[in-house]
Amino acid sequence: MRVFAIGDIHGEIDKLKALHEQIARFGGADARIIHVGDLLDRGPDSRAVVDYLREGLAKGRDWIVLKGNHDRFLPNFLYEPDWIDPGLSSGAHWVDHEGLGAAATLASYGVSAGQERAALHEQALKAVPADHAQWLDHLPLYHEEPGALFVHAGIRPGIAIEDQREQDLLWIRQGFLDNVEDHGRLVVHGHTPVKEVQHLGNRLAIDTGAVFGGKLSAVALDDKGVSLLGEDGFAPLLPAMRVQA
Repeated sequence: MRVFAIGDIHGEIDKLKALHEQIARFGGADARIIHVGDLLDRGPDSRAVVDYLREGLAKGRDWIVLKGNHDRFLPNFLYEPDWIDPGLSSGAHWVDHEGLGAAATLASYGVSAGQERAALHEQALKAVPADHAQWLDHLPLYHEEPGALFVHAGIRPGIAIEDQREQDLLWIRQGFLDNVEDHGRLVVHGHTPVKEVQHLGNRLAIDTGAVFGGKLSAVALDDKGVSLLGEDGFAPLLPAMRVQA
């Protein structure tokens, strides 16, 4: 069975819809599509991305939507306004860290970020539907297919998937990106932007910086291997590195 995976979206609703149309053209309207997280922040319309994916799932589309690190900022802000994600080395709050993109997400719900945190929290509670926050909060952390594991950031090597920490699945870089050992299956992930999709043998990096002016990329995986989906169809994607057994 062929499955597709899409990298980090970050509010890029037009790119997401266009890529879904491309997948339907080459893979069929019923294709299984796995989204590796980071639906929210930085881009033009995070709310539209949430609405679109929820509507598709409600209609029975074969879509899997995973949680990214950016997808826990909004619900946690609503639940606990002073919460700071322990994955942030800066120790800054979501709404105070310009690079995280809180202002864009809040604006998509009609909330202006240029105000004191307590007032911002009060307005966000009124503007963000409770079921949006609950849905984001309960997104799965990973998805498994034969020969492949899909996750937002990566895994801690040598640890069974059921024993992995959420913190690593959503934030890991060091210890995973530089690891060349065989993980037992291909790990398909986003989180760390690359210029082009990278197949490293043990992992497949598919966040090509859609919100930074890059493409929103999709890959296809089947019993023949990995392919990159482009305007003209599928292009085989071979490993660039040798994996250590």
